[in-house]
Amino acid sequence: MTKFTKLQIQLHWLTLVLIAVTYAAMELRGWFPKDSSTYLAMRTIHYNAGVFVWLLMFFRLWLKHKYKDPNIVPQPPRWQMYAAKLMHIALYVTFLALPLLGIALMAYGGKSWDFLGFTISPFVIPDGGVKATIKDIHETLANVGYFLIALHAAAALFHHYIQKDNTLLRMMPNRKI
Repeated sequence: MTKFTKLQIQLHWLTLVLIAVTYAAMELRGWFPKDSSTYLAMRTIHYNAGVFVWLLMFFRLWLKHKYKDPNIVPQPPRWQMYAAKLMHIALYVTFLALPLLGIALMAYGGKSWDFLGFTISPFVIPDGGVKATIKDIHETLANVGYFLIALHAAAALFHHYIQKDNTLLRMMPNRKI
């Protein structure tokens, strides 16, 4: 096998789009007055896209264990393979943890939120101190996510243009290697 499966490729790029939507919605909401319809829509988009990222990450993990990764040709040095493994672990942990922290943030803040038209009510006793701690962790980890995404993309481009291997091509849709 020289490429990831078609489903793995599609879910990789769908995950990227949903992460971009999640980040964009949170960043853009600040442009609008709090409690305006646009602000609230951005917040709802952020929550829903985040939950979809969480679900996709679990499905992608299952696929990752079901299918062997295609070989990189020519094979990079061992340290790069190790660094890639650490990067993937960091990406999965980050984008599995962020939605859970976001849900906990809403719950400890005593706020209900809508998921696909269903109202999700707080399921814990609101606690401002716990909420503040979770918010700090959530925001810090979200900032780490920006860095991880940039580093992941830079590594793919480095492999493609500098090392001239098939790392990037293995994840590109409709491309022959």
